[in-house]
Amino acid sequence: MDFSLKKIVIFVLVGLLVGLLLLGGIGYLIVNTFTAQPQKANENIAVINVSGPIVSGGSSSFLGEVQANANEIMRQINRAKEDDTVKAILLKVNTPGGSSAASDAIYRELKKFKKSGKPIVVSMGDVAASGGYYVSAIADTIYANPATITGSIGVIMQFQNLEELYNKIGVRPVTFKSGPYKDMGSPSRDLTEEEKEILQNMIDRIYEEFVDVVVEGRGMSKEKVKEIANGRIYTGKKAKELGLVDKLGTFYDARDKTAKLAGIEGKPNLIYYNQSSPLKRLLSSVTQLITYTIFEENVKSNLKLNSNTKQELYKKLLIEQQNNYLQDLQLQY
Repeated sequence: MDFSLKKIVIFVLVGLLVGLLLLGGIGYLIVNTFTAQPQKANENIAVINVSGPIVSGGSSSFLGEVQANANEIMRQINRAKEDDTVKAILLKVNTPGGSSAASDAIYRELKKFKKSGKPIVVSMGDVAASGGYYVSAIADTIYANPATITGSIGVIMQFQNLEELYNKIGVRPVTFKSGPYKDMGSPSRDLTEEEKEILQNMIDRIYEEFVDVVVEGRGMSKEKVKEIANGRIYTGKKAKELGLVDKLGTFYDARDKTAKLAGIEGKPNLIYYNQSSPLKRLLSSVTQLITYTIFEENVKSNLKLNSNTKQELYKKLLIEQQNNYLQDLQLQY
């Protein structure tokens, strides 16, 4: 009875909270819809967010972690390029990096935008490291806060070798493959020396591409870039001293600079292309609350499992990881 009553109380409280939040959100949206003024003017600056880990596609944030969806960001860059009323892009970067391929795709679209003659200015947030710096390097001007974490110029690929753990719990994967390298990176075995060399060569080639991007974007010599492109992170203040950042300032400083480069007089009009709606942020918060509550209850319930049941669940988890290891087989900035 105690368990049932506790569950009922928790879900009733969560339900009431969800209902109140939804009613408040709907009310806000109704008021905002009828009172909001038209946002577009003859001369606009497109504000595009690159927030969260950079990924090639998938969900951007609706039910989980905020991600920088490269496909969506590329569409927004093209939209800004083709819109004659958009005179510049102000890129808000707040990401630790992510997929090398996704970062490069965003960079290439920004490069095309820049060739149209429209300027790009970057405003770095808390973190603009690795892939976050990769997409920033093309900008005409880069702003950072003195405490921004940036740099981390380099490439990484990681694997887990769970062979000994598999042996201890009795998991013995059986692999059939068409070639000697088809299961390279599998957690059920260690990499061979030849495989390590193959992967290191891949890392080195992609690293050189990263260095070239910084050389081109920042107008620095390759030797100078390689001195600081050792994977180390820098504060915004240090990055400015090294030439990785142009100015220290806020988003509004970056906004004013963007307007100046674009030849816009007076206070510039900003169009936020991928800013989350109030309802989306509301639902995301509610979802996180419900997920945490349910997870907490499940953890408490699972603590009562006997050791045999726990071992079976652990085996299933490891087998699933074994089956999905290719999802982690990607280069990361």
